[in-house]
Amino acid sequence: MKKVLALILSLALLFAVAACGGGKDTPQPSPTGSASPSPSEPGNGIAKEDLKIGFVHISDPSDKGYTFNHDLGTWKMVEALGLSEDQIINKYNVGEDEGCATAIDELIEAGCQIIFATSFGHGSYMEEAAAANPDIEFCHATGAGAAASGLSNFHNYFTAIYEARFLGGIAAGMKLKELGETKLGYVAAYPYAEVISGYTAFYLGAKSVLPEVTMDVIYTNSWHDPVLEARAAQTLIDGGCKVISQHSDSTAPATTAASNGVYQVGYNADMIDAAPTASLISARSDWSVYLIYAVTQVINGEPIATDWCAGLADGAVFMSPLNTDIATPGTAEAIENAEKNLIDGNLHVFAGPLTGAGVTFSGETETINIPEGEWFEESKTQSAPYWFYIIEGINVQS
Repeated sequence: MKKVLALILSLALLFAVAACGGGKDTPQPSPTGSASPSPSEPGNGIAKEDLKIGFVHISDPSDKGYTFNHDLGTWKMVEALGLSEDQIINKYNVGEDEGCATAIDELIEAGCQIIFATSFGHGSYMEEAAAANPDIEFCHATGAGAAASGLSNFHNYFTAIYEARFLGGIAAGMKLKELGETKLGYVAAYPYAEVISGYTAFYLGAKSVLPEVTMDVIYTNSWHDPVLEARAAQTLIDGGCKVISQHSDSTAPATTAASNGVYQVGYNADMIDAAPTASLISARSDWSVYLIYAVTQVINGEPIATDWCAGLADGAVFMSPLNTDIATPGTAEAIENAEKNLIDGNLHVFAGPLTGAGVTFSGETETINIPEGEWFEESKTQSAPYWFYIIEGINVQS
């Protein structure tokens, strides 16, 4: 197969540089989390029992969403590496503001040798701390500034969640087809590439089984706000959307779907318990794959990859159990077949023909045109997503 034209990728990279500070080739990890090293030189390792590991989270595990899922990865890592719980220091409900700098300073003072921050807006504070503390490793999820920083102790990581989003879209599309409907809805956090990549992948998954599908998108401009998420979900449902999904951190869209007799595909957590009559399946990340890798590198005194991304093939993304009580018959088989083809490279999420336009952070409009037989290589040049184009069939509501 042919890869997407160099010009197309160049345009995508231009946005990534403008938005996030650039990138570099993404290491290809194995299921155990190994990856190509960063430019730093390996030093002395740290005895496992002497480790202190810090985390900075945008919310807390009660969100039953992103922080909940990341926290699961933390404790899975602790168990896998034989650490004790008192070696972990969590800073929850840390905003994307100066409070983040304070939280990082407290983790440094507590003796943490490696610090993880998990929200996009934590990036600048992590970079500043990395520059001032070269003997501590700083790992930032969802960001893209590590490569451009030139700092050997500053790293970015993400998962290829778009692969799981595509599979969730298949479940949604099959349900719409069963209902004789064609309209999806999506509760989205921010108009960032991370979010746009996710909902485009979801839409394309639905389109693979229901070609006439369309999708309305509403932004909440918040990662976690159950009130706004419920309000957006209700607006989508009132507008005729019979299946909705989300890039937001609470179960509010799921419960709103249930109270309106429609269906939902979740994110970050299995939402069937919250909405058993509505939630079909959820796209999830297993953050422990990266956490085990990064902490092991520190223990061994080996460098951590500047950029790291892994997906279905490495177990870094997966689907929660399908709600067979409400899912359309044949959904499990369709998802299984698509997953196999994604892993084998016989199926690509952002496959042409695709055309679209997106607005960069600098306010410039860029377009993309991928012909049939070619595809856009997401998360290959950096860990964070850089697809930000709105394609035909997706309607972003103001």
